[in-house]
Amino acid sequence: METLYEYMQNQLAHTNSSFKRYQYSRINWENRMLALVGPRGVGKTTLFLQRIQEAHPDGSALYVSADHLYFTTHTLLEVADAFQKNGGTHLFIDEVHKYPGWSRELKNIYDAYPSLHVCFTGSSVLDIEKGEADLSRRAPRYLMQGLSFREFLKIRHNIDAPQLTLDQILENQATIPGVEHPLPLFEEYLHTGYYPFGTDADFEVELRQVITRTIEQDIPAYAQMTMATARKLLKLMVVISELVPFKPNMSNLAKQIQVSRNNVEDYLIYLEKAGMIALLRTGASGLGALGKAEKVYLDNPNILYNLSESADIGTVRETFFLNQMRVNQLVTASSAADFEIKGCTFEIGGLNKGQSQIKGVSNGFVVKDGIEHGFGNVIPLWTFGLNY
Repeated sequence: METLYEYMQNQLAHTNSSFKRYQYSRINWENRMLALVGPRGVGKTTLFLQRIQEAHPDGSALYVSADHLYFTTHTLLEVADAFQKNGGTHLFIDEVHKYPGWSRELKNIYDAYPSLHVCFTGSSVLDIEKGEADLSRRAPRYLMQGLSFREFLKIRHNIDAPQLTLDQILENQATIPGVEHPLPLFEEYLHTGYYPFGTDADFEVELRQVITRTIEQDIPAYAQMTMATARKLLKLMVVISELVPFKPNMSNLAKQIQVSRNNVEDYLIYLEKAGMIALLRTGASGLGALGKAEKVYLDNPNILYNLSESADIGTVRETFFLNQMRVNQLVTASSAADFEIKGCTFEIGGLNKGQSQIKGVSNGFVVKDGIEHGFGNVIPLWTFGLNY
């Protein structure tokens, strides 16, 4: 146990608590067990360490990483038992998906130690309903995405921007105190701002590693794929990066990567869950809304710029809008324009984008890149990055 405590102290010593991600205040930390899931590299570990610093400075918490060498000879159940007997109350387990039999063992901990709080992180591919033991009733699942433009401003430049509702954005209330010209900052965000490690000198290499490891390790482990199948998945990701945005033709995609049509549908879901792509679905009611993908996008602009030698600016704009707005709203495809949210229609474009595509559409908005201020139903694109 001394090894684990020393590891935790080293992690806490390098944790900055000056700013907390949007999910921090949304999590009900009183839950006996909870799961924080999300794509690689979005800051799940930091959020847990910040919680320990703020709520458990008295030593009542223990942070462990499930891929630590300690667990080659010890179990999570053993750690939970020893920790509680020493007065521990809150156990934080990082990257639980790397621990064999994680769901069954967490269920055993939950049942055996009713006074122990257990928080764990995992890949966004991880499905707590599909483990060896059903944790869905025991562990609420919180999904954390990458940085919003607002969070980027604070973390990267120490600029405080207010969080705005969709209605406030559509009323053109968006401002960034002390910033007269937001567009250069917005451009920086599109290239390197979605991931907290965007300031690293080797960001492009690190992001490519995140993409590769997600596809070659995380998804295959979850879906029990062979290495040969994982290579098909990576090939599909390359194909997608060259086509986005596009209406998926499962048969054509299947031919390109030489798999069955049904496999392609599964692969797209895996890639979406893992934070690699985003599927824009129709607004059909009932079960139809769950299955029909109208367009395929890469998940965020940083990935788009990383995988494309010459990213199309129109695609970057649409990717940003979908990526930022999906956190707090259901974004669906529009039959008249690009997107629809809560009965509002959005057409995304540059300085010369006109009103023709939303003519006659009630609650229609033109979202323009390259402008600092909006007027009427014309809204600056960057302002949608203040929604969370």
